[in-house]
Order: sequence, then structure tokens, then C-alpha cells
Amino acid sequence: MKKSASVCLILCMLTLAINAADKPKTEIPEAGADGWISLFNSCDLSGWEGFEDYWSVVDGAIQGTETKETSKHTHLILLSSKDNPEKFANFELRYSWRMLTKGGNSGVQIRGKIDKPEMFHVGGYQADIDAGNSFTGIIYDEGGVAGGRGIMSKRGENTLWDEKNVRSSTPLNKNNAEIKKDINPCGEWNDCVVKAEGNHIVCSINGQVTTELTDNSPKALKSGVIGLQMHGGHTMTIQFKDIRIKMQ
Repeated sequence: MKKSASVCLILCMLTLAINAADKPKTEIPEAGADGWISLFNSCDLSGWEGFEDYWSVVDGAIQGTETKETSKHTHLILLSSKDNPEKFANFELRYSWRMLTKGGNSGVQIRGKIDKPEMFHVGGYQADIDAGNSFTGIIYDEGGVAGGRGIMSKRGENTLWDEKNVRSSTPLNKNNAEIKKDINPCGEWNDCVVKAEGNHIVCSINGQVTTELTDNSPKALKSGVIGLQMHGGHTMTIQFKDIRIKMQ
């Protein structure tokens, strides 16, 4: 019986591997004349994957909705970044978002790693979003994939992680409280720009730089997956639109 079970397991794994190999790659969409690539067609979730009952398209925007009782810590994953992670290294990513509930936590993963495929979970660098804007605009190490470093770069700070994984920070031109005033509240759209070039990442919201990160640590992430997050433990609705990227 044990031998038979082992043979069945091996055959199952081989079948999964063959099916994965046969599945065609999702190619990165063509760039327009201006160099920008649209990552969302405003009509459906073509090119993305996640839990179908958590993600939909409403009024031309990607909408994530969950209740606290059935919530999952999950992402909507950009398939072209999943299939070509090495190409998502240096870029400028632009998107707009708004929270439609007074509670909730979200964010956008860049250079991420799919660490829990069954949950569509992506770990790594996250441009954070929360309904109360307490942490919106920071860079967070989701799932500890970038070395378990938690809040990697606070709002209002330019943070350096050196070659020994030691952190130091200097202030930006505006402090945390001043930048918070530039971020629109629940129900209103915010425009975000995330620039990643080499070891340097800059996050801006509504034209204001919120944080900068220089990551020289051995734990630094060089390329990877893009994903939109819904954090577990909340009753929340968030929307994203105008998602586009320019490769550097």
C-alpha cells in the first residue's frame, strides 16, 4: 500500500509539472508610443489572477471586497509579472486607488515573491495603504520575504539599509503628519507613483514623495511579482484603476 501511494504521488506531481510546462506564458503587453504599458483594461480581470469571489471590476475599476468573517490575506496577481518576474526589476509604476470603507488595509506589491500560491499571497516590498492613512505611503516587508524587516521605510523618511543590514534614516522635506494631509480620505481617489531603479525605491502620492528606500542589504529584492493586496481580518472594499508601468 505504501509503495502504491508513493507511485500515485509521483505520478500526480509529474502530471502537475507537465501541465505547468504546457501552459503558455502570459506575455507583457506592448508599450504605447509613450513607453507606458497598460496593465488593466478597465473591463475585466484579463491578465490577473486571484480569488474570484474577492475581486471584480466595478465602474471601470478593479474592486476588492471581503468581510471580516470570511476574509483572506490575499492578492490579485499580475500574470505577466508572475510568468516573467526577472523583467519586473526597474520601472515606474502608476496607479490610482480609493478605499470605500472606513476600515481596511491594502497595498501594492513590487518585486514580490509568491510565497503561498494556494492563497495567491505575494510577499516582499509593499507600497502600503490603510483606510485611516496611518501607514499609507510607507514601504513594508510583506510576509517577511525581504528579510523580515517589517516597516522598511517610514513616511517622511529617506531610509538606508546598508551592506550589513543595518538601518539609518534622514528626514524628507515634509514630515509624517504633513504628508498625511496630502493623502485623500476614504471615498476619494489617490494617485500613486512607485519608482524602482537598482537599489533605490521612491513612493509618491498625489505628487508628494512619501518615502524613499535605498536597500543595499543582502536581503534586498532585485525583481519580481506585482500584486494588489486585501489584508485578512477586515470588512473592506478597495478600488484600483489606471494601472500602468514603464520599464526602465
